[in-house]
This record gives sequence, C-alpha cells and structure tokens, in this order.
Amino acid sequence: MAESPLPAAHSQPSAVSTAAPPGRGPAGPDPAPAQATAAPRADAAAPARGPDALRRSATLLPWLVVLAVLPIVWWDGGIPVAEVGAFGAYWTLAVVLPGTLVHRALRGSRGNLPEDLGYGAATGLLLELAAWALAAGTGGQHLLRWWPLPVVVVFLAVPRLRRHWRTGSGRRLPLAWHWAICAVLLLIAVWGYANWRSLPLPPADYAYYQDLLYHLGLVHELTRDMPFQLPHLAGEPLRYHYLSDAHIASASMITGVPPSTVLLHLWVVPVAWVAALVAAALVRELAGPWWVGPLAAAVGYLGASPTFGSPLDIPWTRALSYGSLSQTYALPLLMLLAAVCVQVLRGRALGPAWVLVPALGLACAGAKSSALPPLIAGLGLAALAAWIRRRRVPWRVFAVLASLVAAMAVGYRLFAGGGAGTLRAQPLGLIRLLVPYQQTYGADEGAQFGGLLPPGLAEADGTAAWLLAAALVGSWLLRQTPRLAGGLLLATPARRDPVAWLFTGAVAAGLTVAWLTYHPSASQIYFWLPVIPFGALLACWLLARIPVRWPVLVATGLLGLLAQLLAPPLGSPPALTRAERAVESVRVANANDWMTTLGWSAARYAALIGLAALLAVAVEALLLTWPRAAVTARRAALVRRLGRPARATLLGRSALAGTVTALLGASIATGVEIPVRHLLANADPLGTVNQQLVVSENEMRAALWLRKHTDPDDRVATNVHCRPVRTTPNCDARAYWVTGLGGRRALVESWAYADDVVAAHGRDGHGYPRQPAPDPALFALNERVFTDPTPTDLARLRDNHGVRWLLADTNAGPVSADLARLAPVRYTAGPVTIHELP
Repeated sequence: MAESPLPAAHSQPSAVSTAAPPGRGPAGPDPAPAQATAAPRADAAAPARGPDALRRSATLLPWLVVLAVLPIVWWDGGIPVAEVGAFGAYWTLAVVLPGTLVHRALRGSRGNLPEDLGYGAATGLLLELAAWALAAGTGGQHLLRWWPLPVVVVFLAVPRLRRHWRTGSGRRLPLAWHWAICAVLLLIAVWGYANWRSLPLPPADYAYYQDLLYHLGLVHELTRDMPFQLPHLAGEPLRYHYLSDAHIASASMITGVPPSTVLLHLWVVPVAWVAALVAAALVRELAGPWWVGPLAAAVGYLGASPTFGSPLDIPWTRALSYGSLSQTYALPLLMLLAAVCVQVLRGRALGPAWVLVPALGLACAGAKSSALPPLIAGLGLAALAAWIRRRRVPWRVFAVLASLVAAMAVGYRLFAGGGAGTLRAQPLGLIRLLVPYQQTYGADEGAQFGGLLPPGLAEADGTAAWLLAAALVGSWLLRQTPRLAGGLLLATPARRDPVAWLFTGAVAAGLTVAWLTYHPSASQIYFWLPVIPFGALLACWLLARIPVRWPVLVATGLLGLLAQLLAPPLGSPPALTRAERAVESVRVANANDWMTTLGWSAARYAALIGLAALLAVAVEALLLTWPRAAVTARRAALVRRLGRPARATLLGRSALAGTVTALLGASIATGVEIPVRHLLANADPLGTVNQQLVVSENEMRAALWLRKHTDPDDRVATNVHCRPVRTTPNCDARAYWVTGLGGRRALVESWAYADDVVAAHGRDGHGYPRQPAPDPALFALNERVFTDPTPTDLARLRDNHGVRWLLADTNAGPVSADLARLAPVRYTAGPVTIHELP
C-alpha cells in the first residue's frame, strides 16, 4: 500500500481544545444540570450560522465572477446575447449535467461540487461524441439536441440512481482552493480572449489561419450523415482525427449558433476549463495538499517554456493550442483517462467504470492520434513497476493496457490520416524547426525528408554543426525543466507508487518520440504537448512530498516569476540572406554567434537555479530561528537533536523545492505574459496578418451565401485553390475558405492536407503545400469550366460528379464571359459570382 502523500510539514498546527471529550464530562443524577449545560451549546450554534453563510458567500463569489466574465468577453467579441445564452445553456444542460450524473454513477462523487463538475464535464464530452455518432449514423441530427433527456429521465426515474443528483460525502475544499482555481480559470479565459479578440467573425477582410478554415470545413462535413467525405476533395473518404470537429458540429447543431462562431470564439475556453479542473482534482487526489491542484492546473495549461530574455524562438511551448483544435480538445479526455488508470494502479476496482476505458481510449485516438501512445507507454512502465514491486502480475492493469492498445489500433483504422502515415524516424528532427539551424546548416534542406539524420546535419563537415545541434537540444531541454523536474519524484519514496511511473513514463515517451521522429508539418511535437500537464502534475506532486514551509515556496515562486518578467532581452544574431547562407564561413560564424547567445541563456537559467536554492535555504534557516513560530521552533529543536546531517538534509530539501518552485513560477509568468502582451499590443497571436493572404469581405460574403441558400448535401466547383488566391503552378494549395465558410463539399478546392499529397512532400523539390492536385484530369476539367466552359463539360460536372453550383472568383484566375450564358447567375459579390448549373 502506498504511503500517505501528505507530509506532516504541510499540516497546519491545530488549536488546542479545552472542552471535555464527548462522554467524559461530569454527570450527576439530577437531570437539571444536564439541561443547563445543553442550552448553551444550542445557543452557541445560532451565531455560527453567520460565519457559515459568510464562508459560503466567499466560496461562491469567485465562481460567479468566472461565470460572468466569460459571457461578457464573448459578447465583447461581437457574439449576440442570444447566441451567448444558448451556448451557455448547451454546456450546462447538454454537457455538464448528464456527464456529472453518469460520472458519479460510474466512479462515485469526489465529495465536492467543483471536482464533480470537472470530471462530469469531461464525461459529458465523451457522451456527446456517442450521441453525435449515433445521430450521424442514423440521420437523426435533428434529434441531437435532445440527447441529454433520456439520461436525465433515467436518473430521475430509477430510485437507486437518484442519489447521484447530490454531491457525496467527502472532505470540504478550503476557501483558498476556490479562489486559486478560479484565478487559473480566469487566466485561461484571458488566454482565449487574447486569441479570438483579433479574429473577426465572417464576413470581414481578414486572413484566417488556414488550419482554422480547414477544420471549419470538417465541422460542416460532420453535420452530415456517415460515411464522411473530405469536403475539400468531394468523394475522397475522410480519414483524420476529427472528433474535436464533431464536438463543434454538435454544439452548433444543438444551439443553432453558426459553426464559424463556435469554432472561432466559443468552444475553446470551456474545454480548457474542463481540462484544468480534472487535472486539479487528480493531482489533489495523488498529492494531498489543497494548493497542488490549482498550481498543477496553472503550470500544465497556462505555463509556457521560460525564456529569460533569450532570442531563441521555440514554437509550441504550451499544452493549450488555439490553432490546433484537436490538441486542445484531447486534453480533458486524456486527463480523465489518466484518472481511470490511476484508480486501477492504486488497486481500486473499476466496477462499472470499466466501460470508460475503451470508450476514452477510442475518443483520445479520434481526438488526437498522438495523444494516446505516450500514456500507453507510461501505463506499460507502471504495470512493470507494479509487477516488480508487488511480486505478482497486476492483471487489472494489463487488462486496461490491452484495452487501450486495442482502442488505439481501432482508432488508427478509423481516424488516422491527414499525413499521420508520413511520420518518419529521424533523430534530432525537431531542430529543423529552430531558427539557428534553419539559418545555418539547415538552410539548403528545402523540402527534403532526409535520412536517419536531418540532411544539413548529415552533410555537414567537421564538428561545428554537431556543436550547434547539441546546443539547440540542450537549450530546448533547459526550457522544458518546469515539465521535466517532476521526474525527480522517482528519487523519493513515491517511486513505490506505480502511478509515479505512469506519468514519468508518459512524459519520457512523449519527449523521446518528439525528438526521434520528423514530420514535414512538425506534427511530431504533438507527442510532447499532450504530456505537458502530466509533467506539471509530477512537479507539483514532488513539491508536496518535500517537507518545506510555505514561505519557502512563495518566496522562490515569486523569484522565478520576477526573473522571467524582468530579464532584459539578449541580442539576437543577425538573420542571414539567401546569398549569405550559401557561404560556408558566414554560416559557421552565425552558428558560433548563436552558440554564444545560447550559452548566455543557459547561464541565466543556472543563475536562477542557484539564486532560488540560496533563497530557499535562507528562508528555511530564518524560519528555524524565528522566535514566534512555535511549530518551526519545535522543528528546529528536533533538527538540533538530530545533529548536522539532519540540518543539511533539511536545507538540501529546501533548496530542491525552491529550485522547482522558481522554475514553475517562471513558466506561469511566461504563459500569462504572452497573451497579456498580445492584448496590450492588440496583436494577432496567430501571427501578423499577411495582406497578400487576405480573403476579402465580398469573397467571404459569397461563401456564406452558399451556406444559407443551398442544400447541405449540394456540391460546388470553384476556381479557388490557393493562398494568395491566384492559382499558379505549385501555389500554396491551402485556401479552404470556400468549404470552410460555404459549408458545402467542393469537387476540387484545396488539397495540401490530403494523405497522398502530404506523402509526396519533397517531390520535385516542393513541399506538400505546393504539390500539384492529386487527380490531374479532374483538376483540368474543373479549371476548364471556368476558363473555357462548354455545355459538355458542365454536363459532366453535373451528371458524373454531382456538381450543382459554381463559385467563380476573378481574383483566383480568369473567368470566361460565356459561363454566365451557360449557367445562370444567382449571386454576385465583388470578384465572386455564383452560378447554378441548369
């Protein structure tokens, strides 16, 4: 049996009661004295109602603030009040309520409402996927909004299920927990607001990030019946981890809010809140103290890699991602699955909760194909650790492991696509994303896949390239220390707990795969991002096991926060021109400059670690000599009796805890600083808008006309394929706005993310976005209809390919005047004309 994770040093001194113990007071034969003593106790209970009411009000206040702020910022983003109210009602009645009832029935209550609602909302997301799949498979989408009703009716009608409407018995959460977790939720809302504030709702003159438009097209597709097609290349089967799009599609169908509004503004913050609440509940269960929950949620979902003024830009440094819907959506499902795995590893029977294992495994595989493998690896390591520790086969753990492996295999068959098969083994492939390598030894790689090593590294002469690679790997790992420090938990008695091996193994697996593979769109990083919250959980669990006083943690946490916010920026080596990159001596000099800069960055990290350790030791030493701290004085007396080794151990533990806390503080500061800076600068967090990529308001208006005035199953042909919109040979085929905003399948729109195209990355020296259309004959027919239309070609589109509408954009290419004669014009907006095939 695992040791209690709550160290005595964290418990506060309790007041000494002078009242007699129950049943041991003076008693006499005369009942009158007993009545006299009972009366004061009854009277004393009356004034207690005041403090209790005050505490309830103080507990409720931060939640009211949180629940009020989010609708306000939604409304400030231009969303009508009715749509805000509908979306809030959807989350309450169609996600949280049924999910909480089912989760309590399967796994029991946590004994407090916030954690019950967090676990329940994650379960509600899972149930919603099942309801959506049933509706899409049977054509019952019009009934989807009523899916929670049978759940509610069952829990009202069945007597033994009615108790799940109430929170079960358990330990009450401290008031500070409520305020701390609400602060984390508010900061997550700030992160979301910083992302969507600069994103206007269509129609507008704007260049949306192409992946958002790609996903918006999938959202429209998932409102249709199975089997699904790739909407950008009608007729091609859809193979992609699209369950995040299914969630958005469900939300839109249930509420009536346009899919673009749900995707661009509404969906992301509630899902991130659920992930944070589940993580906070899980780590409190593991570690004990109340503060580990909010801290783990902050580090896991708000935290980013500290920079301390370094010019090295490391992309994708936080678990939450506004641009990757699938990454963010997978987080609450993955954390709920981890909680179920913890239950099994702790030797507690799952009972009816067994049904969650394959369901969550399949949901995680369909939400983000890279999210589940690291957890499976961690569970395998934990099973091995439990086997060795207990000297018997942990059959339940292996059963869960087998179930998840099977779910992953099924998920790969159902969902894997979008280039998932293009992932290749290539150690150090991650450095190809970093500017110092791109400007120097990777400058000539172009669209090459390379072999066992990145091409620039494999072809470089001498050791300079390897030194730069080592410096970049070291810098990247140094930036991840807030997520990796929790691995030290295995050096404590917690190593006897297989749960520690579960999360350590998952973090190690995600990190390893990210660094040993390469994908042309950098998708290998998505093996690392989902396990960042696991790393935060481990770090907070480690702090909870180190017996130090809270002033040590507060002082060093503030030190890390201030070090990140106040660190002056380091100078960046100059960017090289194309001509300069071709000169070996210039590239070597630039690489040397980068190594010097990275060395100074590492020195700042070392300085923070040293200062944090010294500050922690100083604070601990001060507490040992503080005359007013009675508990600390008793602790100091104990240390003096045990002698110098005990004193050294105590100060060493304080130094370790201080160092870890400073790194966590710096991580939180970095994660909060980025969205705040974007808000103050009114900047686009997804990058500066490239005016050449802007889709005009009239173009968006025409696409929206399609969605409003055509049948959902209609098919459209368009001459829009690329960004910028002009179609040229080997252009960037990632437009996606016709299907994304128009919501209709296109015969041939954009093809960059098709499986065959991604697999062709590097062919003829072009990356996958600039590969030609996968079906040249169909593409040629599509283009002829706009440039040289004939009745025969139009009939082929209509009869052979099911096309009913044509969207012609003169910005994309020439449009023949004969088209208006052969196909009636139904709508015109600026450069766009929509025709209906007769």
